Amino acid sequence: MLVKTFGSAVFGIDANTITIEVHVDRGAQLMMVGLPDTAVKESMQRIRAAIASAGLKNVVRNITINMAPADVKKEGAAYDLPVALALLAGTEQIPSTPIEDYIIMGELSLDGTIRPIKGALAMALQAKKEKKKGIILPAENAEEAAIVEGIEVLPVEHLKNIVNHFLGLEKLQPLRCSLEQKIAAFNAENSNDFADVKGQIHTKRAFLIAAAGGHNIILVGPPGAGKTMLAKRLPGILPPLTVQEALETTKIHSVAGKLRTRNGLIVERPFRGPHHTISDVALVGGGSFPQPGEISLAHHGVLFLDELPEFKRVVLEVLRQPLEDRVVTISRSRFSIDFPASFILVASMNPCPCGYYNHPTKSCVCGPGTVQKYLNKISGPLLDRIDLHVEVTPVAFEELSSHQTTESSSDIRQQVLEARKIQMHRANSLNATLSSAQLKKHAPLNHSSQQILKMAMEKLKLSARSFDRIIRVARTIADIEKSVDIQVQHISEAIQYRSLDRENWAG
Repeated sequence: MLVKTFGSAVFGIDANTITIEVHVDRGAQLMMVGLPDTAVKESMQRIRAAIASAGLKNVVRNITINMAPADVKKEGAAYDLPVALALLAGTEQIPSTPIEDYIIMGELSLDGTIRPIKGALAMALQAKKEKKKGIILPAENAEEAAIVEGIEVLPVEHLKNIVNHFLGLEKLQPLRCSLEQKIAAFNAENSNDFADVKGQIHTKRAFLIAAAGGHNIILVGPPGAGKTMLAKRLPGILPPLTVQEALETTKIHSVAGKLRTRNGLIVERPFRGPHHTISDVALVGGGSFPQPGEISLAHHGVLFLDELPEFKRVVLEVLRQPLEDRVVTISRSRFSIDFPASFILVASMNPCPCGYYNHPTKSCVCGPGTVQKYLNKISGPLLDRIDLHVEVTPVAFEELSSHQTTESSSDIRQQVLEARKIQMHRANSLNATLSSAQLKKHAPLNHSSQQILKMAMEKLKLSARSFDRIIRVARTIADIEKSVDIQVQHISEAIQYRSLDRENWAG
């Protein structure tokens, strides 16, 4: 007897349907083909124990299991459930017809309990694409899959539950979930509020510009000046996730196995802050079976790299292409995978190894040339992709002890929303992603602004790569001020944010 069930294999952040064929005949031999890995081959031991625990029979027959397409490697224990159901249908313990209408995935415990899997959302999207009736998943993964409308999501906790469902002894209830309602119900109040930041008016202004235009930003300042504290508050002033952005972000975290809770939908902007010991593969993604890295987990959110010069040079250099293209391509000999990587980079660093170069009260003890050597750990091409260079200074005691209220994150977010609305109406793109041709069209400079920029390039010895960056930032500042044209004050403020390009910055 030949029975088919359908599973799903995640490839990158998308899923491909796997057809599991089970042929049962007379004899007592078991064979599994179709490029299964070790974990898949070992599934028969778990399946037999789970079937026995569910009170069903392990029939000794000649069994051939084929997993198609055969040229796609099948990895992990998530194929336990579809194989088990195919075996039960092949031995006529459950009917075979309804099973073919579903994508089925789940790892079996020896007692028949069904364990969670990775990539449930991608599998649900693929099931909908192939017009399946629904998808059967572990209960812990059901809610992330249920946000896909148009298919039936059946959550199961034990093998016996699904067997009884197909036998008509009990009815599994489809789970329904509205992503729009979850986003609307999300409590936007953030414990990391800019209202708690004392002083740092200049730096908060830079974060407003970064959020409004999608610009990358680097903070340079001594230890304890508040660089990390400020960076953690950036997600709170970014616009709320749209439904499509939430879906994309949840999909990536699901594939990577990073959804931490049973109801682990991503409804707020991600904030990722990897340690400086991270490898290049962990940062951008990869591996023999490529998985998303930190830059993809930060998609539609913020990637924070603290102590930037302490990262390995090779790790920082792999950021260059994703920062430019907003996508990272992982290539192997037989295939390549694209992972989305549209994020705002926030980097921070001390001005020198001791941390006190240009400090108002403490003396720098670094030797001659040390500051420049320290800064040279960050390559010019990488620095070229960071629009805002901000010097963070220590906050005086009078400001720290002040009870004066400052702008809250919600107030700043409103300015960000208004500025982004202007940008999307004008070019359907954030200013940080405008090409040179788009800049000429949407950000022309009048004569006075051109003269100011020319003077800055010559007097401050700014590099040529600063030219477009300054105009992009000036365009964002003008949008915040609701100015149609870029004025002299806008270009002047933008020039202030290119301090690390100055040849004499490090003395």
